Amino acid sequence: MARAALGIGVRDLAALANVAQATVSRLERGEELKPATVVAIRSALEAAGVQFIEENGGGAGVRLRK
Repeated sequence: MARAALGIGVRDLAALANVAQATVSRLERGEELKPATVVAIRSALEAAGVQFIEENGGGAGVRLRK
């Protein structure tokens, strides 16, 4: 959802996070990754303007920073 909100592809996110494209695809499929890899991808998304919204009764989500 976060990648789509930014309008970037798997290749772009992989480059931002300095991980392989296959790693981004594995994350999006729900496969387990090393915690440091997840942090790298999340940090890249946050640096690009994504805010992660924690579970608040309506489910976790994302939005773009203003």
